Amino acid sequence: MNNTIRNRFRNRCAALGLAASALVLMGCDPQRISELEEGVSTEADVRERFGPPEAVWDAPEGGQVYEYNRQPAGDVNYQITIGADGKMSALRQVLTPQNFAQITPGMAMEDVRRRLGKPMKVTPYELKRETHHDWRYRDGPNDSDRKVFTVVFDSDLRVLSTMSARDPELDQGSR
Repeated sequence: MNNTIRNRFRNRCAALGLAASALVLMGCDPQRISELEEGVSTEADVRERFGPPEAVWDAPEGGQVYEYNRQPAGDVNYQITIGADGKMSALRQVLTPQNFAQITPGMAMEDVRRRLGKPMKVTPYELKRETHHDWRYRDGPNDSDRKVFTVVFDSDLRVLSTMSARDPELDQGSR
């Protein structure tokens, strides 16, 4: 086997391994969530089950919000709030139509990021002076209910518009 073929094979194996790892982690989420209780579980309990957060933000009244992102392979993003007392006060899956409805024209990109977590994909459109941020989510119980929520930002990183569409990967048969 020549080096080019060998490198392609290694890259494909590595990509498959990463995808499999992501799916295993997502499969553990319901178990992890069931082991946590609002008002009882501590920051240490959360970190023991979920690991280090993708991002940490200040919460009202002295607490912190931890982001546990499951994009791009998954269709959820979790935000866990740790109160000033060090106890978990909320655990929520933020990729919901109710949260999407709160994303309005003029909103800053950082505010959108805090509400929805890290997107699965960011696509700049230089000629249009726009950037699209996409989040995969599920709008029902079945795999066929997967959709992509897109926020269109202008060159000042302010929301221009939003839209939801069927996840194009469903039609490609790649997931």
